[in-house]
Amino acid sequence: MPIRSADKLLIRSLKGQPAARPPFWLMRQAGRYLPEYREIRKEVPDFLSLCYNPDLAVEVTLQPIRRFGMDAAILFSDILVVPDALGVQVSFAQGEGPVLTPVRTAETLVQLSMDQLHERLSPVYATLSRLREELPPETALIGFAGAPWTLAAYVVEGGGSKDFAAARTLARCQPELFGRLIELLTDAVIAFLDRQVQAGAEVLQLFDSWAGALPPDQLELWAIRPVQRIVAELKARHPDIPVIHFPRGVGLALPEVAARVGADGLSLDTSVPMAEAVRLLPRDLCLQGNLDPVDLVAGGEGMLARLAALAKANRGRPWIFNLGHGVLQQTDPGEVQRLADAVRALHA
Repeated sequence: MPIRSADKLLIRSLKGQPAARPPFWLMRQAGRYLPEYREIRKEVPDFLSLCYNPDLAVEVTLQPIRRFGMDAAILFSDILVVPDALGVQVSFAQGEGPVLTPVRTAETLVQLSMDQLHERLSPVYATLSRLREELPPETALIGFAGAPWTLAAYVVEGGGSKDFAAARTLARCQPELFGRLIELLTDAVIAFLDRQVQAGAEVLQLFDSWAGALPPDQLELWAIRPVQRIVAELKARHPDIPVIHFPRGVGLALPEVAARVGADGLSLDTSVPMAEAVRLLPRDLCLQGNLDPVDLVAGGEGMLARLAALAKANRGRPWIFNLGHGVLQQTDPGEVQRLADAVRALHA
């Protein structure tokens, strides 16, 4: 008898149901720390070409599942495919990260459109459909998108930044213009995630990677409200699909963010002490995280001790083991195997 989505370990935890052990997956679990990924990366001229090639994107998504047997596979893609599909010029410079043509005026904003969103993103949907067929039956399939603020930060800044000052300045000085950009990105994320579910995604994660760059009043306006709308709309359309929210860097605002957004799971970054998060957040809220990726690089007994401390803090509540951010390039795959074995040996 086929395994239903509702019976998969990750989804049981997100719904607050008992599980024999904590499920696990790792952010950026497919990537440059794997030699088989590096071999595939040589075959494509640029990173977005890899994201838009279903044959290669399926293979890369499956690589860590074959090696380590995580309880979930996350679609191999990038959060910037949404701005790219809206008409923002996006490229990835070698060794420098993303480069975007900045959108900072009404004239540049009006050039963006959802008219070709699904056509441009059709390879992503094809990847999801094939993954749903090719994954082991017990493995959940996670789709994802960037949250509107994080996408807007890249779009306005024109790339990565330490503080996203240009984006924050535009939000302060021209809130009406910035609000229109956020609204467009929110509409696009809802449409994108809705179609991901139709293509086979069983869980959705929203990455608000730069939420911590916003001061409290701006956090409410540009991070909490748009994500709240996204979650509500997705729940209305797909009530059985769990949503995980990753508001990286918000610190003391975590309880308010969690309460307002209403996601099924809250992913914690490395700055949040797990014991404190457990104390402050509702007991029925599934937490995800938050081993430091550097601990995985260091490996050994220290890594296992920190895993044990995370497990102890979450005993008796729904919890998904993960990192507090993505796997680092210099990580030894052998340490990932050691970690995977240790997580599988845990008891609820």
